[in-house]
Amino acid sequence: MVSFGLLDFCEREHLITDNFYDGGIDGYFIDTDCRKIFLIQSKFRTTERNFNSKEIALEELLSMEISRILEGHQTDEVGNEYNGKIKQMVREIGETDGIARYKYEVVLLANLMRVTPERLKRLTGGYPVEVFDYDKCYEKLVYPVICGTYFNASDLNIYLDLSNKNAGSKISYSVKTEHAECEITVLFVPTIEIARVLKKYKNSILRHNPRSYLELEGQKVNQAIRETILGKNTNEFALFNNGITMISDETNINERIGQRNKAQLAVRNPQIINGGQTAYTLSRIYEERSEEEAEKAFADKEVLLKVITLADSNGGQNIDSEKIRLIDAISTATNQQTVVIGADRASNKQPYELIQSTVFLRYGLLFERKRGEFGDGLRMKYVSEHQIIERNLFIRIHLATRGEITKASQKKLFLNYETPENILDDRTLDDFYFGYLCFTQLEKSRTPSRIRQRALFGQIYAMTQLYRPQTLSEFETTAHSKAADLREKWKAFVEHIASTNSKFIRIFPDRTTDELRTMFVYENWYRSDDFEIDVKKYFEEASQKTAQ
Repeated sequence: MVSFGLLDFCEREHLITDNFYDGGIDGYFIDTDCRKIFLIQSKFRTTERNFNSKEIALEELLSMEISRILEGHQTDEVGNEYNGKIKQMVREIGETDGIARYKYEVVLLANLMRVTPERLKRLTGGYPVEVFDYDKCYEKLVYPVICGTYFNASDLNIYLDLSNKNAGSKISYSVKTEHAECEITVLFVPTIEIARVLKKYKNSILRHNPRSYLELEGQKVNQAIRETILGKNTNEFALFNNGITMISDETNINERIGQRNKAQLAVRNPQIINGGQTAYTLSRIYEERSEEEAEKAFADKEVLLKVITLADSNGGQNIDSEKIRLIDAISTATNQQTVVIGADRASNKQPYELIQSTVFLRYGLLFERKRGEFGDGLRMKYVSEHQIIERNLFIRIHLATRGEITKASQKKLFLNYETPENILDDRTLDDFYFGYLCFTQLEKSRTPSRIRQRALFGQIYAMTQLYRPQTLSEFETTAHSKAADLREKWKAFVEHIASTNSKFIRIFPDRTTDELRTMFVYENWYRSDDFEIDVKKYFEEASQKTAQ
């Protein structure tokens, strides 16, 4: 599913050969695009600990009888007949057109350290080997499924209906911009074609979009799209919808494909940069129905598609940076059905991509830099909401662990925050992770007041100073066991400040006796700059005493 875009379970199951007498081959895939045949062997252990750490012995690779099977032998070396799935594989390979031009590659799902590619090649009979250890499985297989980026579109084909187009299938013209020279192609395409595209490619075709498709945001827009598709038999959708903007490295249209009133649009490395919400909603309508029902619902309904093809004016140099600048300019200038806020545009900054990857691989947490990017994982129940960290919360906790409590309480933090160079340091990220675990233990209110929020950030800083272990494996138990202790220490801290900081003491007459009374105004203290200073001073001293 991840590597080759096979969305249907039965289609994937067909390629699994794992059983008795499989010659050491557990699965295969014949890639007709790149003319390569992949042979898969899985050697992972079935317990959590062994999956992460247990290595296979090199001798286990010798069980792969690739050459013997491909040479046409029906039995293994001791005379056992290969199972039916292996025979099926051999039959399909033999029936592949131009098989002489195909190459073979072994994919090994196993923990295998300190073994050179050349040695692996010798052990598998001379075939190149790609190893997916447990880390690579999380990074290259699990994570793409969770965030819906598991299959990249390199070449995309969309079929067009020419029956109602008097002037041909498209309008095309060249445009010079300050970023790059490009060609713009404008045409109407069947809505069902867009639905199929996003069903297959999901967020992988929205990588350069300021946001991923939104599951909850823009519900009014989603409903309007649904009603226009499902509630009408005519093509009002082409009038009502603003359309979709796609960027491409190469765009071609062929109106002579051997089908009457049909044409084909071919785009290379496509990315939807505007109208992702439209495309997503169409794909959901498509997914919820059988193919026959979908054909009927989408019949004769089209959507405006604008394809921007960048000319490689620099001879291949800096094309990516120019593309990114152009994408940002287009998304800023274009009116969208669901507003793109500034923080959405900031989400594509490179540091946030690196943070997202590192936080997942190191802690198993999902940093949501783009709104809605884990919507598919939530909908399919691959992940739960408590595993997802909203982007502003990530930065607030990061700042809180550093003692920057005032800044952590600011509004629009993600948009205005400049990430420091050391944010990817292990020590800095470990501080964040411990702070996040403390947050989950301390935070009980879903919508805290500003004062409660500042107190919470102060408590996170205090716990980081007092209790943060050196060993990552101790973080979770420490955060859980020390939360109650911290609450007691925090109470003592607040009482200490109330008795020593005269700046926030107010004197007022008692209405009944007219006697003068004093009161510490906690609200003013929490809102002041003194709060951060007092928290840092008190708990830094407490930490030093504990260390002594």
